[in-house]
Amino acid sequence: MIIIAVLLLTLLSVFGPMDVAAAMDPVELKQQRAAVVYDRPNKFDHSFNQAVYENGVLPLRAQGVEVKEFAPVNAAQTEQGILKLAARGYQPIVGIGYATAPAIRKAALRYPNAAFVIIDSIIDLPNVQSITFDEGHGAYLAGALAAMISKRNKIGFIGGMKIPLIYKFNCGYLLGARSIKPDIEYVENFVGATLNAWNDPTKGRELAIYQYESGVDVIFSAAGGTGLGVFQTAKDYNMLAIGVDSNQNSLVPGAVLTSMVKRVGRAVYKSVIEFNQGDWHGGDFRYGLADGWIDLSRDDFNQDIYSSALLADINHIKQQILTRRLPQLSLLQQCSMER
Repeated sequence: MIIIAVLLLTLLSVFGPMDVAAAMDPVELKQQRAAVVYDRPNKFDHSFNQAVYENGVLPLRAQGVEVKEFAPVNAAQTEQGILKLAARGYQPIVGIGYATAPAIRKAALRYPNAAFVIIDSIIDLPNVQSITFDEGHGAYLAGALAAMISKRNKIGFIGGMKIPLIYKFNCGYLLGARSIKPDIEYVENFVGATLNAWNDPTKGRELAIYQYESGVDVIFSAAGGTGLGVFQTAKDYNMLAIGVDSNQNSLVPGAVLTSMVKRVGRAVYKSVIEFNQGDWHGGDFRYGLADGWIDLSRDDFNQDIYSSALLADINHIKQQILTRRLPQLSLLQQCSMER
């Protein structure tokens, strides 16, 4: 009990109460062997994968669930690993990220009686739970906040790879900024064309230097661990950056304006617990601003920059989206369409 209490307190201090709230109450479990397959070797990226580990895997283990983790180095390992996990009876097997989707699909077809989960992709099979998020809505809020605070009237975006998922971030961010300042200048760059794009702080720093020196004063980094290089550069240039997926405000205090958090760990936790309780079923599940699945983080590390007045403005925009009264809503919905 002491170990579990320390674990939960640690998670609360790093990621906030909403991410681990579900883990605070004991639950009755019937089946206790799940598996999580990451989309790259390094799960400690301070972003997407780490959000799953800190807010999904650890709280599940605190509940007594056996969670087998697998971090493959390439697509072949991903497929082999998922097939082996399915053969050994792990359920559900959760694929973290779009890159695991082909392997999850193949395994789900081969093992139709096993349960699978895919994050950030959709697989139309009855034994697969597809979980996606309204990233464009959160990015819209981030863009609006960036425009509100920008003094140079020029903001930037650094994405990991040019894929539909990151297009949602890019599109929403630009729409949000131009809803506040229609004439704001905008610079976008992408890190690379391989999975290393999500874990290349050196490249993130190079792109951030280029953007800050071109007149940008706020950069939204939607590039996983690559953002670490962006944040440090923001500090060096006395500028601002916006984090993604996890709450990254504490990584470089004073340089991170906010983080667009995506409760992917919470989604994994919810799915596995529902399976263990017999309430799981396949299909498409989409999470957004409602109930805090997507949000902008504000805490002791950034509240001096992200003031209460700015928070009130962002909350007003959030309510406009939730109640479908946002003037740009039709354009924002298009951000979720594949390019």
